[in-house]
Amino acid sequence: MPAPASSAAPSSTAAAPSPTAPAALVVLDPGHNGGNASHSSEINKPVPAGRGETKPCNTTGTSTNGGYPEHAFNWDVAHRVGAILSTHRIQVVYSRDDDTGVGPCVDERAARGNESGAAAVVSIHADGSDSSRARGFHVSYSNPPLNAAQGRPSITLADDLRDALRTGGFPTSNYLGTDGIYPRDDLAGLNLSTRPAALVECGNMRNSAEAATMTSPAGRQRYADAIAAAILRYLSR
Repeated sequence: MPAPASSAAPSSTAAAPSPTAPAALVVLDPGHNGGNASHSSEINKPVPAGRGETKPCNTTGTSTNGGYPEHAFNWDVAHRVGAILSTHRIQVVYSRDDDTGVGPCVDERAARGNESGAAAVVSIHADGSDSSRARGFHVSYSNPPLNAAQGRPSITLADDLRDALRTGGFPTSNYLGTDGIYPRDDLAGLNLSTRPAALVECGNMRNSAEAATMTSPAGRQRYADAIAAAILRYLSR
């Protein structure tokens, strides 16, 4: 799938896997979708969420105070990450095909990663805390694990994402999790995954400084560089 027109040339300098190694496959899951807000009946229907629970199919996501929507941020950053990974011979599959549609539901997104046999699944989001002091990123994985992939592989992927974002100059969350890591048992995409999977909340869109970074193409490229470097690090292990 081509990257959005606003995508900048990737600037990651992370080491590539050996050129003789088979190309790995990574699933990137840009959270939400642009049509969700106008299709409430579809996105509110309950779907399996793991651990015997259900959740709404999807949600609308959040936005900056200036109106820049999370779904657009997620979509743009995911495609910037994909552009970098592609230069390293990594196959990239996206959980949704555009930024104007509805869904897919969270269980369908998990299924795409499972059915592809992905080496890693990374879900890209941004948070929307109304606290003026809330800032920073956090990374989640399913805990307690429901299968082997949700154990050490997902924890390692989450740690690599945390470390790369921190190296990229992004602060860890001061309101959720500890040291940039926030294990959770309520996220369907993680609970239903049989592949190593983690979810990144890149920052708080309601924080003015982080909103300025997220609405800037250069800022989104910084996020993408860090996430791509983390995935390449994970794949090289």
